[in-house]
Amino acid sequence: MSLDREFPDVWPRTVDDLLTLPENLRYELIDGRLILLDYRIAHQKLKVDLCQALKNQGPLDSLVVHSLSLAVDHHNELRPDVVVIKPDHATRSPVPVADALLVIDVIMEESHFRDLYAKTEIYAAAGVTDYWIIDPWFDDGIVLSRLRLGAAGGYEMVDSTREVCTTVLPFPVTIDLPALTASRQDLLRRLHQDT
Repeated sequence: MSLDREFPDVWPRTVDDLLTLPENLRYELIDGRLILLDYRIAHQKLKVDLCQALKNQGPLDSLVVHSLSLAVDHHNELRPDVVVIKPDHATRSPVPVADALLVIDVIMEESHFRDLYAKTEIYAAAGVTDYWIIDPWFDDGIVLSRLRLGAAGGYEMVDSTREVCTTVLPFPVTIDLPALTASRQDLLRRLHQDT
């Protein structure tokens, strides 16, 4: 049965509408719009690589997870690619956005606008202090843009780099972007050899 028959096209949707969706469906609710997510293998691997890079560097009392739903408000339930959370509500689904210490989204070809604009505004309004955007679509390497919540309530660009990034905020961490780029390029080469 199609999703259209099971879940008619209504707008705006609310988090209450999500309770009627099939459990295995991957989605986000952004400003009342239901977005179905379709992750490709290179996207999935980059998320896993980021989780591995972060897991031993985050605060001891934190959890690094991927594709975890965050409850924002009645019209927004986001599913960032990687999130570092306080474990206070880790058994809940979705986890309250207030538990997010760091949110990371990896841009997909079809998600540039959502990740660069819509989600940025939603996370800022929700008080997420640190939002990182990973853009793997540049020919000369993966780019990490680090945004931090400013005094006016919006995000300010901390920096944007494709080099090794070391920072102390939101916690001490180093992300080796050239290594992530090499890993991604190797995967893409192997995938193209198989076709």
